[in-house]
Amino acid sequence: MPTYIMPLAGVFLGLIIGSFLATLILRWPEGRSVIGGRSSCDHCGHKLRAGELIPVMSFFLQAGKCRSCGGAIARDHVAIELAAALVGGIALLTAPGLQGLAGALFGWLLLTLAALDAKHHWLPDGLTAALALSGLGAGLLSFQPVLQDRLIGGVAGFVSLAIIAAIYRAVKNRDGLGGGDPKMLGAIGCWLGWQALPLVLLGASLVGLLVAISWRLRGRPVNAATMMPLGSLMAIAAFPLWIFQTSLGALLY
Repeated sequence: MPTYIMPLAGVFLGLIIGSFLATLILRWPEGRSVIGGRSSCDHCGHKLRAGELIPVMSFFLQAGKCRSCGGAIARDHVAIELAAALVGGIALLTAPGLQGLAGALFGWLLLTLAALDAKHHWLPDGLTAALALSGLGAGLLSFQPVLQDRLIGGVAGFVSLAIIAAIYRAVKNRDGLGGGDPKMLGAIGCWLGWQALPLVLLGASLVGLLVAISWRLRGRPVNAATMMPLGSLMAIAAFPLWIFQTSLGALLY
């Protein structure tokens, strides 16, 4: 089989998954159904036909507008589809086969959590639990790191940020971290193991710094209200670490 087949399959699968994730990210926080009924325009309720549901392509063919009412299609939708396609392609390029599919799942869950946290400052417990459980499931399949390191990572990730949050609250008399952030780091630890946790936080800090510099250069205010939340930053940092960890593991084992 040509080496490009699996990454290409990951891209196509990512486009399909991304279309669903985009709908979930846009509708779930509003309490709207994600899977019930046919897809429709968010502005006029026009029921979308098959040709209007092609990931990415339909957005450009329709010039980013609904054919029925002319309302703008959310750019977030196509951005999520492209990001999910990139995650799927990279994951299956890094590790063709079951391990690559597991990595793609990791990336897609991170993408969803990052978007929800960035847009709504919300890390749903159910989605975080799915991230943690899938990470432990990958450990049961004997993927590196070993299950023991993943279990320690889950506990250490949660406890470390929970302690920091409690100390900050005691000193400042206000919350400094969202309640979902410790759970998020614990779930990432279930995928990457305890050894990677300092790198996740370091990577999150570097991403946050780059975002702040970018906003400053564009004249945007940089403050607590405008900064990207920690959960999103940790998600962005975690997937490249999985790539590095998996690539290194392939060389060592």
